[in-house]
Amino acid sequence: MSPAPVIIAVDGRSGAGKTTLAVELAARLRAHHKVSLFHLEDIYPGWNGLAAGVERYVTTVLTPLSRGEAATWTSWDWKNHYDGDTRVTLPAEIVIIEGVGAAAEAARPMLQAVIWAESPDDIRRTRALDRDGAAYEPYWDQWAAQEDEWLGRDDVPGHADLRVHSLADGSAPAELLQLLPYLPALAPALAPELSARRGLRLHAERLTAIPDAPALFHALYGRSANAVWLDSSNAAAGKDDAGQDAGDQAARTAAERSRFSIMADDGGTFGQLVTHRAGVSRIKAGSCTATVPGPFFRWLDTVWGRRAVAVPDGYPGEFTLGWLGCLGYELKRETGGSDVSAPTPDAALIFAGRALVLDHADGAVWLLALEAPDAGEWLAQARAAVENAAIRADPGRAAEAGASTGVVLPEPPVFRSRDTGKRYREKITAAQHQIAEGNTYEVCLTTTLEARIPAASLDPWTTYLALRRRNPAPFASYLRLGELSVASTSPERFLKIASDGGMRAEPIKGTRRRAADPEEDRQLRTDLATSLKDRAENIMIVDLLRNDLSHFAEPGSVTVSRLCAIETYATVHQMVSTIDARLLPGALRAEAVAACFPAGSMTGAPKISTMAILDQLEAGPRGLYSGAIGYFSLNGAADLAVAIRTLVVSTTGDATAELSLGVGGAITSDSVPDDEYEEIRTKAHGVLSTLGADFPDD
Repeated sequence: MSPAPVIIAVDGRSGAGKTTLAVELAARLRAHHKVSLFHLEDIYPGWNGLAAGVERYVTTVLTPLSRGEAATWTSWDWKNHYDGDTRVTLPAEIVIIEGVGAAAEAARPMLQAVIWAESPDDIRRTRALDRDGAAYEPYWDQWAAQEDEWLGRDDVPGHADLRVHSLADGSAPAELLQLLPYLPALAPALAPELSARRGLRLHAERLTAIPDAPALFHALYGRSANAVWLDSSNAAAGKDDAGQDAGDQAARTAAERSRFSIMADDGGTFGQLVTHRAGVSRIKAGSCTATVPGPFFRWLDTVWGRRAVAVPDGYPGEFTLGWLGCLGYELKRETGGSDVSAPTPDAALIFAGRALVLDHADGAVWLLALEAPDAGEWLAQARAAVENAAIRADPGRAAEAGASTGVVLPEPPVFRSRDTGKRYREKITAAQHQIAEGNTYEVCLTTTLEARIPAASLDPWTTYLALRRRNPAPFASYLRLGELSVASTSPERFLKIASDGGMRAEPIKGTRRRAADPEEDRQLRTDLATSLKDRAENIMIVDLLRNDLSHFAEPGSVTVSRLCAIETYATVHQMVSTIDARLLPGALRAEAVAACFPAGSMTGAPKISTMAILDQLEAGPRGLYSGAIGYFSLNGAADLAVAIRTLVVSTTGDATAELSLGVGGAITSDSVPDDEYEEIRTKAHGVLSTLGADFPDD
């Protein structure tokens, strides 16, 4: 008896491309494993024998193989329409079983993975008859009826771990091999494939250029269904009015945050898209989609944080390709919060095997690409796009290029609020009651503004360009992820983890608007700097984040390098603190992110009890708002912003678009309800005014 093998079933209706897929997958796996391949067509007892063939397969083939024993079975002689010779299938490290019914209900308990192949009906028929000719044609309808009956009582596609839209272009086996190691049951057996993935070589190429960033992104990714631009749109941060380096600490910190922008999509050999909802991750690579149940942060740990590539010589950035996208607030279910469903994904990330990094400090663009057959073609395309977008004569044209396109709407969207002004003020009073009872110290109470408009009337891309012109921000971002678009001008860093283990959080608590009059503007800044209430809010969140970071930090490494510093942006003054720590050697980086999620500045303190209070008060999901946007790099680095100042656009099948804008503020015992309500109106103004919309009337 041999050790029990890993058994993979490749199922699907006739003509879906199962045989070719199984044979090519087996050939690739044989590079590192002993693989046995079994075809169910050898055991079906005739053209009316689907059910009987599945029963024979389960009892005489699958059952012994699952125990690590040789399977002895009787073949079918299709020429003479009778039982044929006796055959033996030997167990191996991996067994692939292919055919209609390979993943039938009786078989599934003995399988480690189910792959369902699918193609349109007309393509399946043509493919099957081209393969088997006249022998199959008289029986096509008879066999198809058996498949209909079987699938009517056994939902095999619904139990599939991976689904493949078989294009018959040779791409599916490689795409499958990208996703198979994500399945927990297969990960140990496919350790060689995982090791090969972590040994990928990274090509880095530096171009001296100052491109028009919007034009560059549009040229490379304007047609991409899934693309991300992490956009340091205030690249001039840290400069004085003459464009020279400003010397104070706040300016240096602002310059550090705003140095790099990243552009990428999920194209190419290694491109993938993952969406997570309510405990299930779905990862798509080309024509293949894997379904992986389980917590998101546990899945993230399997794909990130293990130093898959090193930083190339001379490259000044931390991002070395990897996962980019957003995490929704409702992932709090994994970090001590309750389980609340949101209309948007709990997480949506692309894997970028190639990307552009704009170094605003050095005036350069870096092209990054994992070594792959299509890398050279993409590098040439990217070089040409950078050259075309470069602004050689007047650097000021970069701003003009972005300003040429505005938001054009037939009529402004009419937003509705989850809470009327009266209701929001009542919730503030209820939060203060919880504080008085000792259940919390500070409550970040939020509400949501929503509008429903014809999808054709709003272009998320031009909307984002208008937002970034109005409010340049160090953590601005534009995400296009299928039917979900995100336009964010966030000023707040949630968490940074450097490749060497350094950690940093920079919470914002305390905001004042900017004024056109210099003296009034100075007074507003001074008012913020001297506000005891804002300072108290900020310090409470600093204490919370010190605790969050300490869970995975080296003892004694947690420090507060800046406390209640004032930073000035295009539209607001803000109070910002900086907490630093060093990751404990060997700690799981995804778990370190989870320990800090969601951002304490968006919950209040203490976090877990306050999230429970917020669930009662807010009475609805936040979605992406107050989650995080950023990257998880292959070298173990991450940089994530808090998803605030963020417009979320979701398109639906009926050609409409749902717009969502979250706003909120910190409530303490001495909060004044009228002032707090006015603050959320102020925070919403930047996005609403860009759309020509108003804050909903009470």
